[in-house]
Amino acid sequence: MANNNSKSVFRTGVILVNIGTPDSPSVPDVRRYLREFLTDPRVLTMSKVARWLLVNLIIAPLRGPKSARAYKTIWTTRGSPLREHGEKLAVALQENIGSAYVVRLAMRYGNPSLEAVLTELLDHLKVEDLVLVPMYPQYSSSATGSSIEKLNDLLAQRAVIPAVRVVGDFYDDTGFISSSASLAEQWLASFNPDHLLMSYHGLPEMHVKASTDGYCFSENKCCAQLTTKNRFCYRAQCFETSRLLARALGLSEQKYSVSFQSRLGRIPWIQPFTDKILAELYERGVRRLAVTVPSFVSDCLETLEEIGDRARADWMALGGEAFILIPCLNSDPRWVESLGKIVLGR
Repeated sequence: MANNNSKSVFRTGVILVNIGTPDSPSVPDVRRYLREFLTDPRVLTMSKVARWLLVNLIIAPLRGPKSARAYKTIWTTRGSPLREHGEKLAVALQENIGSAYVVRLAMRYGNPSLEAVLTELLDHLKVEDLVLVPMYPQYSSSATGSSIEKLNDLLAQRAVIPAVRVVGDFYDDTGFISSSASLAEQWLASFNPDHLLMSYHGLPEMHVKASTDGYCFSENKCCAQLTTKNRFCYRAQCFETSRLLARALGLSEQKYSVSFQSRLGRIPWIQPFTDKILAELYERGVRRLAVTVPSFVSDCLETLEEIGDRARADWMALGGEAFILIPCLNSDPRWVESLGKIVLGR
């Protein structure tokens, strides 16, 4: 006889999706990753033919070896730092929110892929509904929008589509700000810097203009405050994160700066540029510089190599006395607790 007391346990699948990483720092793997990443129409907004030609005939062949060398400088015996930190965060979050949820890490590009994670959650673990958590504090079409679109495309291929809740941007979330401030305070107290630079990933100007129907750059100081006109402007959200973080740290406007890194190509990108502002800070008399990277929640190529190695070398070459990179939140216990509240909607 069937056991009438048996019950199926339906759980909620939580997908922490980050931008991605190559499988290894080898040139073929890096080129494969670049092709997947840069052929996304939300990343390179041009015609499909032009994008294919640019990526496959110019960027991947020429930039692949350079990027591979950069990845090798941060790769560890455990592999990609971004994946390692993401997996540790998923385990810690699982413990925080309990067995009613199944937490998995996915990458928008590379592995573990969104498709593979979705298959595991829906087909093998039989979760009943999903929570997608794009791990980008500030909204951008090329990261947040692309991750949401990819999940929707994958679900559209299924006969049964589960209920899905998407966690939106959390650039001003109290827990995110307090966790970031607490971590920064630990490093700033022992380092005693002259100045704090908050460096964010850059975006082409056309991306932020598209997110605000052309409002961005239409007037001076358009990022000085968030309004209904620039609610989804990535640059405006970065400045708001900076203001809130500076307030939590007790910093005056003279004690911190905002900049944008990682630009690519010749089209206009949002400013000021991180590599350019270093010289300006030195000219202002700054000698001990601390840098934090509030658009990243997990350390990766852009934090460890671009800032931790290259920006540090540039700063010391200018004559700077000292430089520290404040780590990302990674799996810091305060961040795990704050993220748990974000996921649970508390």
